[in-house]
Amino acid sequence: MKITKVEAKIVRVPADEPLADGPTPKGSMRDLVTLRLGTDEGVEGIGYTFFGAALTGALREAVEALGKLAIGEDPLRIEAIHAKLRAAAAGSGPGGIQTLALSPVDIALWDIKGKVLNQFVWQLIGGCRDRVPTYASGALMRTFPLEHLVRAGPKFVEKGFC
Repeated sequence: MKITKVEAKIVRVPADEPLADGPTPKGSMRDLVTLRLGTDEGVEGIGYTFFGAALTGALREAVEALGKLAIGEDPLRIEAIHAKLRAAAAGSGPGGIQTLALSPVDIALWDIKGKVLNQFVWQLIGGCRDRVPTYASGALMRTFPLEHLVRAGPKFVEKGFC
C-alpha cells in the first residue's frame, strides 16, 4: 500500500467552549487545517491541526508540503515517514510550525493504520489501560476572565478531567 493523495484544507468551526460554558463571543469561529491522506488501496486517513488566524494559510501550506513528501510511502511505516519529514524540514524544528504541520500527517497515518488493521489507535499503541488522565486546557483560555476560570475548575474535575 502506498500514499497517493494529499489534500489540505482550511475549515471554519464554531469557537464555542461547551465544557464549562466559556465566555466566547457569539458567532466566533476557529480555523482548523484538515488533511486527508489517500492510498492506492482506497483507505483514507484524516488529521487536523490549528494555529493562529493570520498564520492559518501558512500552516495549511506547510501541512500540504509535508503531506506531499509522504506520497509513495507505505502509510503503515509511520516512524519512517516521520523521520523523512523531519529531515526534510530540518532547520525549522523541532517545535513551532514544523510540529504543527507534522501533527495532522501523524494523525492521518494512525487513522489509516487503524482502519487497515481494524483496530482503534489505543489498541495499536499498547492498549494497557481502560482509562487515561485527560485535561481540558483548550477550555481554559488565557483571555477568559479570572472569575470564569475559578468557576470552571470544579466543573472540569466533576466531569473527570484532572
